[in-house]
Amino acid sequence: MADLADLFPGFASEWVTTSRGRIFARVGGSGPPLLLLHGYPQTHVMWHKVAPQLASRFQLVIADLPGYGWSDVPADEPEHAPFTKRGMAQTMIEVMEKLGHVRFALAGHDRGARVSYRLALDHPGRLSQLAVLDILPTYEYWARMDRQFALRVYHWAFLAQPHPLPENLIQSNPDDYFGRTFRSWAKGGANPFDPRAVAHYLTAFRDPLRIHAACEDYRAGAYADVDHDKADLDAGNKITVPVLALWGSAGIAATSSAPLDTWRKWAANVSGAPIDSGHFLCEENPEATVTALLDFFSA
Repeated sequence: MADLADLFPGFASEWVTTSRGRIFARVGGSGPPLLLLHGYPQTHVMWHKVAPQLASRFQLVIADLPGYGWSDVPADEPEHAPFTKRGMAQTMIEVMEKLGHVRFALAGHDRGARVSYRLALDHPGRLSQLAVLDILPTYEYWARMDRQFALRVYHWAFLAQPHPLPENLIQSNPDDYFGRTFRSWAKGGANPFDPRAVAHYLTAFRDPLRIHAACEDYRAGAYADVDHDKADLDAGNKITVPVLALWGSAGIAATSSAPLDTWRKWAANVSGAPIDSGHFLCEENPEATVTALLDFFSA
């Protein structure tokens, strides 16, 4: 991947060794630590349009999730353990500790947001603040999977099918599969992406190992992650740190219910608003997204 464009000039590149392999991260900026986690089907590069402004106030750690981007692909384990959001959250804690950060702020988009809220529930003392971009909790998605919602998020059930069905189908033409995904999740089918960023995404997802890792992520989401969420919901556990929920006005989270009403079931202190975008807030409307993030994390 050495010939791919550097979209984070001035940032260091770090490969951090963890108990489940090396995690790749770009590190830069100055101020209190802020971890940024990407979603599917992307890599750490999705933050490139908002990173410069955030780096003016925070030391950013912009990581690839296990199995994504340049991070190592963990070996398969029973119950998809490395790809549960609980397992990924623990890996991110290891990363931050090795970079010298025991407590930090956290923002996640899509799958990264699922890792983020799980980290907040399992390890509340680690976080100062949490921002989640264009999601509702995993349990909520599966609980309200009616016909309309299932057609919108068909990939949840598709990618969770047993190996190797989704892997084989995606590998037959990954550029077409991921290209259609990007277009269908952006507002109005627009193309808000920097071609250099798309080159990063497609290069990663042409790798059969990373296609498999993403499927394992969704398999964990259909089983263990739901169980972990339900256990917290049944016990009345809530996220205790301040939470900012942002969602695309034409994004996935906005199609199911009023997002803030849902997040108030899961967190004690929630604020938030829609962003004029589809699913990809940071690339479709980086100005509004970074303004909201800066206002929240600087408070």
